[in-house]
Amino acid sequence: MSAVSTVLTFPARGVRRETRVAVLALSLAALVAWLGITLLVGLRQGFLFLIGVGFGAVLAGVSFGFTTGWRVWIRDRDPTGLLAQFVAIGLAMAVTIPLLASHPELSGAIAPVSVSVVIGAFVFGLAMQVADGCGSGTLYKAGLGNAFALLVLPGFIAGSFFGSLHLDRWLALGALEPIALQDHFGAAGAVALQVAVMAVLAVLLWRRRRSTQTRWRGRGIYIGAVLLAVFGVLNLIVAGQPWGIVYGLGLWGAKIASALGMDLSTNAFWGRESQQALLHASVLTDVTSITNFGLLAGSLIAATARGTACPPPEAQRASQWIAALVAGLALGYSSRLAFGCNVGAYFSGISSGSLHGWIWFAAAFAGSLIGVKVRTRLGLPK
Repeated sequence: MSAVSTVLTFPARGVRRETRVAVLALSLAALVAWLGITLLVGLRQGFLFLIGVGFGAVLAGVSFGFTTGWRVWIRDRDPTGLLAQFVAIGLAMAVTIPLLASHPELSGAIAPVSVSVVIGAFVFGLAMQVADGCGSGTLYKAGLGNAFALLVLPGFIAGSFFGSLHLDRWLALGALEPIALQDHFGAAGAVALQVAVMAVLAVLLWRRRRSTQTRWRGRGIYIGAVLLAVFGVLNLIVAGQPWGIVYGLGLWGAKIASALGMDLSTNAFWGRESQQALLHASVLTDVTSITNFGLLAGSLIAATARGTACPPPEAQRASQWIAALVAGLALGYSSRLAFGCNVGAYFSGISSGSLHGWIWFAAAFAGSLIGVKVRTRLGLPK
């Protein structure tokens, strides 16, 4: 497997003039979009759009890859991707949990410990390996023009919407109240406990490593991890809630369904007053959607700068394209049941001190063990 450069690269003197012009044009378009959003829906939403641009630029700029990090460990025993994820989560957590404890107006990504989380996360872990992307991975790859991800994304949107329609039935299978570790151990205790768990996991991964250069080389991915943590904390402060992906995609699906004449006012999820308000408001007012839009823009800008935009399709057979659509549907549906994807449940859940984040991580990783094998059977690239 060829190594992927992990240094945030932008146009230099040696880069073709066409590339520099394209990056400048895209950057100006993003600036215009920011200005329009700010004028239409306010400074906060404009700032969140820029934070989303930052997320997308980092993810595409260093090929961060939550999904790929897991697959590279499973196949090659290279812990680099997972270690970088722990760095990002640990740094975000060190700021997020104290902020949540001292500012009650902020809300964490704290969700119930439920049967739906275990089942949903397991299915998500399997499907994300087939799709070659979780929520953030699908978005940033779609943003840079990856044809496979562009097919996964509509399925993800539809699946997330359908999952929200059935969420109450899945929760009826059994659920405990949300458990925030800081409520039991205090803010410092929750941070220390989770740092200790990640440290133990990191040591175990390091001892079982075979290589550390099968995909990422240098410090770039760790710089990316630090930047993701910074943008994650900024998202919490500005939006009042942690970084998320899935809700925005489900909302897009719900708006499409409503536009087609579907009445969602009696649904247990969408019938709530707060959800109805968002359904009838501009999508630009939703804090998750606006960062998703920014993420799409940021990834295209960074990929254009690196020369990795619009890569050759990774699928060659009809069965592989069908698998992309099915995987997208599974990703959306299962992530709604699991209260998030690698961002909303894993990154933001753990950094918020939610026990469900750890359960999600374990179940999704178990699903990925199978998903990697399914991906191989489908003949998709490593």
